[in-house]
Amino acid sequence: MTARTLRLAHRGDWRRAPENTLPALLAALEIPGCDGLEFDVRASADGVPVLSHDETLERVHGRPDRVADLFAAELAALGIPTLAEVLAAVPAAAFLDIELKDDPGAAAVVAVVDAARGREPRSFAISSFAPATLDAVGHLRPGWHRWLNAVELSAGAVATAATLGCRAIAAEWHSINVPAIARARRAGLDVVAWTVTRPATFERLRSIGVTAVCVEGAALDG
Repeated sequence: MTARTLRLAHRGDWRRAPENTLPALLAALEIPGCDGLEFDVRASADGVPVLSHDETLERVHGRPDRVADLFAAELAALGIPTLAEVLAAVPAAAFLDIELKDDPGAAAVVAVVDAARGREPRSFAISSFAPATLDAVGHLRPGWHRWLNAVELSAGAVATAATLGCRAIAAEWHSINVPAIARARRAGLDVVAWTVTRPATFERLRSIGVTAVCVEGAALDG
């Protein structure tokens, strides 16, 4: 991780293609000033890590099916890529915030990331709201950067992230201020913000030392 505040496209550029699809991710990386991507990973019925934020396909794809009830090949036919496909298509220079939803199977995710980017943490972090998921990843790859996602940058969230051995805590941007960042830094944690839509908000967070910001809309354009 560099000292520069990273601008990460939240689920890609969903203005040009459905969120968490390969076209949306690649479209985001075409925007000057976009340093990388944030995307969500779940497990298909056959245990393959695939990209989807929601538990069902209703909101994005207009279908009531649960992601966990469909095989990866069935999801592919709907435009939902596997994690392996995304990692193969995205340039290695792009920083990736790989958010694990529910329990997509830590071992399966680790195997895919290993194959694509190697065992050393290089331009990616594994994030999750679930401490147990981050703990499982940490046991498999202690050196990987892990981010605990939290709604608020609270003392309790900071303590949990520190206990897990995380590199950073990623909080909803309204809860981030100078004292909260100082508290996280005392615990040895970087601070990441989500999800910002205004360029002015990005600049304020950058100015107070946030490490990375998940952005969309106008904030993605800079």
